[in-house]
Amino acid sequence: MRVLAINPGSTSTKVAVYDDEVPVFEETLRHTAEELAPFPHIADQYEFRRDVVLDFLKQRGIGLDSLDGVVGRGGLLRPIPSGTYRVNERMLDDLRHPGEREHASNLGALLAHEIAGRANVPAFIVDPVCVDEFDDIARISGWPEVERRSLSHALNLKATGRRTARDLGRRYEDLNLVIAHIGGGISVTAHRRGRMVDVNQALDGTGPFSPERAGGLPVGDVVRIAYSGQHTLDEMKRKIAGQGGLVAHLGTNSAVEVERRIAAGDAHARLVYEAMAYQIAKEIGGMATVLKGDVDAVVITGGVARSEMLMGWIRERVQFIAPVLVYPGRGRDAEGVALAQGALRVLRGEEEAKEY
Repeated sequence: MRVLAINPGSTSTKVAVYDDEVPVFEETLRHTAEELAPFPHIADQYEFRRDVVLDFLKQRGIGLDSLDGVVGRGGLLRPIPSGTYRVNERMLDDLRHPGEREHASNLGALLAHEIAGRANVPAFIVDPVCVDEFDDIARISGWPEVERRSLSHALNLKATGRRTARDLGRRYEDLNLVIAHIGGGISVTAHRRGRMVDVNQALDGTGPFSPERAGGLPVGDVVRIAYSGQHTLDEMKRKIAGQGGLVAHLGTNSAVEVERRIAAGDAHARLVYEAMAYQIAKEIGGMATVLKGDVDAVVITGGVARSEMLMGWIRERVQFIAPVLVYPGRGRDAEGVALAQGALRVLRGEEEAKEY
């Protein structure tokens, strides 16, 4: 079966065509600042990005009549359980009117819907960032007016959970796993028998700091800085996500660059990088307590999982919990495969598509 996967990012649109799980091609279509400048809101980019994708498919000789399905990256929708969802009108309406939930991934379902309509095939999304399988106890924070939310790299986390199960010769629904996605942001999750029951709220900067995010901070100090008059609201948001973590300490979000500095004798870079590993390991330990110590494997994925230095520091702190498995991710390439796999499970009749 042939599936088109569309994964919009802030300045690019990742397009891939798969024959079953085998990629026919995977391409990142870059969008310049000048091209995006006329659009005040992300939703306004829809027609521009649609035409870019359609033109590219035509150039590649991919006829819409060759497709069996189209799948888009799910956006910041209402909280939903994990799964593959058929794109419907309620979903489209929420994505067209996102309010404060603006994000490039919101365009995924919109693009998939129109292209699938032209091809007369179904459109899907798979495991968006808003996947919520929390137990009620995980939602409680120290403020009644602030609820802990499930926002994570759910697409890659769930796909990695299924891959781990295959490699262990077991069913994902029979395993207890702690899975950490380590990229520009970091999600550390507890998976109990096929449900992702807890996660640090990576988008808002809790848990370990990451290459671009500040992670958990002393709240009192954050309040004092926020009310110091030195920063606007937007500046504070960027300090939390985008300009935090390695960027704040070392001026780069590149693990490769940090390791180059360490190899050159930069003791401060080593201290900060090892501190990130320390905090990731500490979060993994916390998620092990969610599973009451009954953990079949600790699993690490994401682009930064390629770092043998970082993996070594994390492994030495958490290997007492359970065997440590590392699946270095390939960023949005890995997400494309996970999108295709989710659509294929429905097209093959292996699972039912869910309704939003």
